Order: sequence, then C-alpha cells, then structure tokens
Amino acid sequence: MGTVGYSETYQEMFDYTASRQKSSDDELWVLEHAPVYTQGQAGKEKHILKRNHIPIIKTDRGGQITYHGPGQLIVYILIDIKRRGIGIRQLVDKIENSVIKLLANMSISAYSKKDAPGVYVDNQKICSLGLKIKKGCSFHGLALNYDMDLSPFDNINPCGFSGMKMTNISKHIPVNEKTKEEIINNLINNLILEINNHKVITN
Repeated sequence: MGTVGYSETYQEMFDYTASRQKSSDDELWVLEHAPVYTQGQAGKEKHILKRNHIPIIKTDRGGQITYHGPGQLIVYILIDIKRRGIGIRQLVDKIENSVIKLLANMSISAYSKKDAPGVYVDNQKICSLGLKIKKGCSFHGLALNYDMDLSPFDNINPCGFSGMKMTNISKHIPVNEKTKEEIINNLINNLILEINNHKVITN
C-alpha cells in the first residue's frame, strides 16, 4: 500500500503474471498511483481532449483512457481464473458486486451497467475496471475514487464516453484515514468472498 509510479508497478505485475506456475498464489495488490493517464488497447486519440503535464501511458488492459491519482484506490487482481473456473464476464461481475456491496454498507446506492463496465452512483462513475488475461490469469483490476481531485478527468472522455461524469465516495460521506482503512479492508474482504464463492478446479 502506498503511492507508486504506474510503469514500475505494471512491469512487476506483468512479470509476475508471465512467470506464474499452476501452483502460484493468487494475489490482490492494493495501492495508489502518482498522477497518470493510462490508455487501454482499444484507446483512441479522439478521447484525449486536452494534453497537460500528466503523462499518458499506453498499456495492454482492456478499455479506453482513464486517469489515476492520489485519492483513488487501485486494486490489481492477479488470479488464475482458469484454475478457479471463472469466466471473464463472471470476474467482471464479481468485481462490480464487491464494490456495490462496499458502497451499500456506507449507505451509497450504486449499480453496474452491462454495456459500460464499472460502478456508478447517480449516473456518475465511481469505479473503473480494466482487465487483461494472460495464460488464463488476470491482471490489472479496479480503480475506486474515494477522495481524489477529479479535474484531470475533464481533459479526456473517461473510458471512452463523451460527457461521462466522475464522482468520489467523499461526495456522499466524510472520508478520513479511518474511513479509508475501512474502505480498503471491506473491499478486499468482499473481493476474496466473491472470488472464493466459485468452484475451484483442482485437476
């Protein structure tokens, strides 16, 4: 946990996934990124509306362009979905359900959209998803806005959607260090429960 650069974290995540064996542990990496725009494999230049001092890094996850920065919780989800018998759509559902349950426990009504992965509150996006599957294993993950400066999103079409508005947990409830710790712990517990709530393939 901590604020770290995107490029070095991506390389560690990629290397771990590339070197995985059948017996390798599944892991959840929890962190925050220094300010950066990341552009997914399907990323189109038209979704970059204005360039500024924040770097834009092309990456191999799904999706378009998004922004990461302090005040946004990143959870990278490095699991062997083939071993667990989880399909990609099922994994997306499990991630979204984990966030929706977290927010419900804070009296924030959230929902997902089948045509636009992520989690939404009052038609504003509060959590973005981006995944990549390699060797039957997932990497990349989710980005949950808890108390971040949202203004860098104004320079892009977030996730490729023109006019998409972003929001924070802090817009709905006060967020302090204790709240942040509760968000992390509850989200990780939800993810573990969702991921483990599936038949594990052992052969």
